Amino acid sequence: MKSIPKGWIKTKLVDIATVQTGLSKSAARQGEFVSRPYLRVANVQDGHLDLSEVKYIDVPVAQQERFRLVSGDLLLTEGGDFDKLGRGCLWKGEIDDCVHQNHVFAVRVKEASLLTPSFLALLIQSDRSRAYFVSCAKQTTNLASINSSQLKQLPVLLPPVAEQYEILRMIDECRRGIDTAAALLDALERRKQGLMQQLLTGRRRLKGFKGTWKSVRVGSFAVDVRSINTAGHTLPVLSCTKYAGLVDSLKYFNKQVFSENTTTYKSVKRGQFVYATNHIEEGSIGYQDLCDAALVSPMYTVFEPDAAVINHQFLYMLLKTEAMRRVFEATTHSSVDRRGSLRWPEFAKLKINIPPMPEQERIVEVLTAASGAADLAKQQLDELKTQKRALMQKLLSGEWRLPESPMQGKSSSKKGL
Repeated sequence: MKSIPKGWIKTKLVDIATVQTGLSKSAARQGEFVSRPYLRVANVQDGHLDLSEVKYIDVPVAQQERFRLVSGDLLLTEGGDFDKLGRGCLWKGEIDDCVHQNHVFAVRVKEASLLTPSFLALLIQSDRSRAYFVSCAKQTTNLASINSSQLKQLPVLLPPVAEQYEILRMIDECRRGIDTAAALLDALERRKQGLMQQLLTGRRRLKGFKGTWKSVRVGSFAVDVRSINTAGHTLPVLSCTKYAGLVDSLKYFNKQVFSENTTTYKSVKRGQFVYATNHIEEGSIGYQDLCDAALVSPMYTVFEPDAAVINHQFLYMLLKTEAMRRVFEATTHSSVDRRGSLRWPEFAKLKINIPPMPEQERIVEVLTAASGAADLAKQQLDELKTQKRALMQKLLSGEWRLPESPMQGKSSSKKGL
């Protein structure tokens, strides 16, 4: 930042709030105790609390007040996954006489006339604060942590309380828009899943279709494909995922996870199917429509259906359903292969029900439209989140200033901010 905005204060967290460490579960205690509910790291999520399971701990009577949470405390975890460093949320007195574990910090505002708890929570979520936590965190392979001393030294840029309320009001409007978009996405996803369960099983028939569905084995319309890249052609390498199906490995993982030598890899052409032989019970199956030709791990199984018998998109949608995943899981567990894999001879024996081709094609059209609507809603939700993050950056740095509302003090106090 080039300069401090007019009327703002540059300070450190320790100067405007206390950082309270929690109760150690393993600490030796003496004297009289009382049993109290306590918050663990699992209870403190990013922006909300998960109180589905709250445990109890013995607290020395003399230390009850020392560890007791007060409404307005900002709860922060000392560590966890690297991208969730400094996650936290506000405590609003959800449980009486609740204390907190030593891996959860309670940050308490010193002067309400200088800082509101809600604005403090917003500051902690900012890119500036996250960058600070990352810069001083103790890191291991996949985890990172900060201590109370580092937390106390967090740099804070503080606007006047009146402006804090206006910033909070603006961000709350963004949050409401995000919540609305998230609710729409959830509804569209549930609708899509409901249509898949009904249309792909024949429980619901589309208007104009009355033909009989047939029960057929996969092996009756598909063949195993074993084309090895012995010539060492340089082709994209694909990975098979649980939810996204086939993906470009380099782009998906942002690094090379496959072998330098791909001469043992299998070739897979457009229109062929691939599944993870040893992980099919997770639903790891994909349809190759990304490029004309690619390579996949030799641990994968490749097969090609007869397009005259079954619509490829219909088959892919069917194989990605939860019902089929359960079939894969049951077949894998009953397989004679001790490694738990599902090889082609057993996969080919699986039976599925299919309608006549015109109905297959119409089902694909309906489900593609439903999927497109959900994808568009997801894109809009992601855009709103990006806009909120950018707005926070501008407002919390003072780059953008908001006009003061004459009613801000009254309205904010009513909200309990």
